[in-house]
Amino acid sequence: MKQVVQNYKSGELAVLDVPEPGCKPGGVLVRSAYSLISTGTELMKVSEAGMSMLGKARSRPDQVAKVMQSVATNGVPATYRKVMGKLDSYTPLGYSLCGVVEQVGAGIDDVKVGDLVACAGNEHALHAELNWVPKNLYTPVPDGLAPRHASFGTVGSIAMQGVRRGEPQLGDVALVIGLGLIGQLVVQLLSASGVRVVGADPDPVRCELAERLGAAACGDPASPAVEAAVAELTGGHGVDQVYLAAGGGSNQPVELAARLCRDRGRVVDIGKCRLDLPWNAYYEKELDVRFSRSYGPGRYDPEYELDGRDYPIGYVRWTERRNLACFLDLLARGRVDVEPLVSHIAEFDDAVETYRRLKDGGLKAVAVLFRYPGHAVEAEAPAVAVPPVNVQRSPARAARTPVRLAFVGAGNYATSMLLPHLTQRDGVELSTVVTTTALSAANAKRKFGFAEATTDLDAVLADKSIDAVFVVTRHSSHAELTRRALLAGKTVFVEKPLALTEDELAGVLAAVEESGNDRIQVGFNRRFAPLLQEARKRFGARTGPASLRYLVNAGRLQHGSWYLQQGTEGSRFAGEGGHFVDTASWLLGADPVSVYAVATPGNEDLQVVLRYPDGSTATISYVTTGSAGFPKETLDLVADGKVLRLDDFVRASVYGPKKWVSSRLPKGRDKGQNAELAAFIKAVRTGGPMPVPLESLVATTSVTLAVQAGLAGGAPVTLARAR
Repeated sequence: MKQVVQNYKSGELAVLDVPEPGCKPGGVLVRSAYSLISTGTELMKVSEAGMSMLGKARSRPDQVAKVMQSVATNGVPATYRKVMGKLDSYTPLGYSLCGVVEQVGAGIDDVKVGDLVACAGNEHALHAELNWVPKNLYTPVPDGLAPRHASFGTVGSIAMQGVRRGEPQLGDVALVIGLGLIGQLVVQLLSASGVRVVGADPDPVRCELAERLGAAACGDPASPAVEAAVAELTGGHGVDQVYLAAGGGSNQPVELAARLCRDRGRVVDIGKCRLDLPWNAYYEKELDVRFSRSYGPGRYDPEYELDGRDYPIGYVRWTERRNLACFLDLLARGRVDVEPLVSHIAEFDDAVETYRRLKDGGLKAVAVLFRYPGHAVEAEAPAVAVPPVNVQRSPARAARTPVRLAFVGAGNYATSMLLPHLTQRDGVELSTVVTTTALSAANAKRKFGFAEATTDLDAVLADKSIDAVFVVTRHSSHAELTRRALLAGKTVFVEKPLALTEDELAGVLAAVEESGNDRIQVGFNRRFAPLLQEARKRFGARTGPASLRYLVNAGRLQHGSWYLQQGTEGSRFAGEGGHFVDTASWLLGADPVSVYAVATPGNEDLQVVLRYPDGSTATISYVTTGSAGFPKETLDLVADGKVLRLDDFVRASVYGPKKWVSSRLPKGRDKGQNAELAAFIKAVRTGGPMPVPLESLVATTSVTLAVQAGLAGGAPVTLARAR
């Protein structure tokens, strides 16, 4: 078999052919599928091997002390031969992998041949095609968890043990210094525990990644941003815990920890960094400094690791193996996400070149995996890109009244749900209505008092007196009409959807970038519904992940409806689904990071599961086969021992420490169109910010596109944001 090795004397890295290990009692023989390169610990070892002998001595003073003791005991010649013999030998690399059980040793009854297991240990989970792993250093992989994700088990256990040493409590604020592989996992574990996290790292890419994965704020430790974020989140008291996940020779992490930790807070050292504690700072705050020993209790105990003697759970709740199993469970349930950490997957045969690129900086990575020969390549998770919003904003125009509006389209929705509200609003002038047929324009002019009716869109877009354009046409025309209106310098209200394809969305954003005009509102009105606004206020802030269920009893369309023209107008969910995605994201305070969609035959009924950065989930059931007598929309939000219930926008309730139930709306349901239009008109009149950030509108549109991709591919779809 093949194994990655290193000669510590010369620094040579190689993939050697070595004998296969035997399957001893008390363990299993595992054929590797994926193994993880620790870009911290392993690269440090690789870098040390390339140093001169003096450099090696300076980097490992502990080993120098052992050598000096040996000299005193055995003399110089014997010690020299011993040291050179040890240095000039191949040593293994690796300590975290996932693979398939190939042979089961005597005394093992919890796994069988063919089972997928995650393995730990720098002597047993090596970068090698086969490894013998003792019982307490492997654990079965939960059903459905991808092998490449399960290969993070060991580093996940290291991060988990560090978090356990900090003893966080619900509502705490923590600082994570160092946002490499371990730091990113610590951020997610703390966030999943209901802790608000501030991150510190000089790399802005890692800071952005940590914020996307749950951190409240991140920044360069040398900048005032981190200190300001801590002050804001803690009321100036300082964080409850600091987790040192940084490496290197700087003492800055330890000093920063003392400065930003609260009185009698805890400082947990997980990484290998310099620890010259500033005595006064640590003494005056009486800081509790703790070390986190690798994967957890059992580490370095040969009776536990090699002989398989477990610690009683009543005395030691979280051992190495139990930490490993717990981390895999969190991965399987979506509470922790390692996919964004995977910077590169290399073939095992390319191991030497991969290490070289990492060492030389040619490969910038948080986590790198080796994929082994003979392992079936996992289908890469499909992704839909969430395009960035790049705009050099034009100066805001001066406030003025009246606001002059043009409508492009005057169909049923425009004439029943939008124009009646606008005709009753002071400070609004309905300037021009544009339709494709002259008679429909004339009818809209007569009914709603437009000053002009035309079929000439170019003339309307060229009219400098018109402040805003409403695009209320069929779905297939929305993106192009929005693009043209933006380039003409108009503020745009476009009914959902904004776009039906990734190319259409890219075209709209290209117009934003070209014109400097990002003033768009998509008709996602439900977040403006007064009843839902009040229920959200009564529900209050949350600290833990939430579960949201949204049932949309859409019903069947009448034969001949243009909504059924999927070839040109997109699917029904592509047209309407943005409403429900936007509502869920607004309630959860974030944009989704992945989408999973399944449908009944014919795609009539959809189940769409959205996952959010903090571990929250939203399930949207979009069904057409239900009873017409049942309410169209019902929503439940559950978190922190509270439940919010919305019944079709006519009644809402919140169950928590105090129960609140709204009165039934006397005039029927209000889905927020009037309040949405009021917010839009105010933004147009004053030149102030748009009611919903464009980034959120783009994210929601990307979700509806991802649903279509997910249905086609039958797998979860990652929403890939530009880094």
